Amino acid sequence: MYYKQYTNVKEFYDATYFVLMRHEAQNTIPLGNLILGNKGNDKTGWRDPVNWFMATVCDTDSGGIQLAAIMTPPYNIALYATGNIICEESINCLINGIAGHPVPGVTAEKSLAKYFADLYTSRKGMSFEVSMDQRIYELTEVNPEIPRIGTIRLSSEKDMPFLPFWCEAFHASGTYGSTTMEIPNEPDDYLYRISKNNLYVLEYNGVSVSLAGLNREMQTVIGVGPVYTPPYYRGKGYASSAVAQISQLALDRGFKKCVLYTDLANPTSNSIYQKIGYRPICDSLMLKFI
Repeated sequence: MYYKQYTNVKEFYDATYFVLMRHEAQNTIPLGNLILGNKGNDKTGWRDPVNWFMATVCDTDSGGIQLAAIMTPPYNIALYATGNIICEESINCLINGIAGHPVPGVTAEKSLAKYFADLYTSRKGMSFEVSMDQRIYELTEVNPEIPRIGTIRLSSEKDMPFLPFWCEAFHASGTYGSTTMEIPNEPDDYLYRISKNNLYVLEYNGVSVSLAGLNREMQTVIGVGPVYTPPYYRGKGYASSAVAQISQLALDRGFKKCVLYTDLANPTSNSIYQKIGYRPICDSLMLKFI
């Protein structure tokens, strides 16, 4: 095995894109980031590839990529083992190469995440904990029987009185390993999200009741998230309607599949998404190193 680290995002894109595309829906995180970085027209915050860690581990004989890794600080390293075939030698090779780079955690297909975390923390004298036990779903057709409640619209600056609180409540619910809800003094991050035209609000009888977004546009797949409904509006079908409507919107735009991540600790959301038409494709782990 031999290790290669990249500083040029285009070079990394050329080396790994078609490898990651073997499991496009599973690889929405690394693919989405890679496509964004290769386009190079959005360098806001973590999106600037100059700060990224990008590496591959290849088979010495064939030259084929066995393992691809991308980390966009401050977020976890995201891994993909080609064909979902885990090789201890390639993981050890990556760990050797990544020495000197702070790694907060790992996000990957469940078996790979656990395998990497066991080896990495053992060698570093660390431990790890589960930030989120996830399931990845994909949808190719929206269930037409889902009731259409309310209407989705793009978010706008008029939503700023509540939008930051909804976004932070979504993160504080456990997504991405966050446990606190803090509203920054500056509105820039939320205005940025609004400007991307991919965050939608569901209105019912003129009242904003739920939030749903689209993210990570790929060749045939687009991600869905965040999805959030305030506690006082839950149980009324708003989230189901919002997700069904933006999923159909994405399909109407030409995407073949919509992909979303769920927290397995939340059986309600997992049940809701399956009723809409989402089908599980694999499990994923988000692990934090401590």
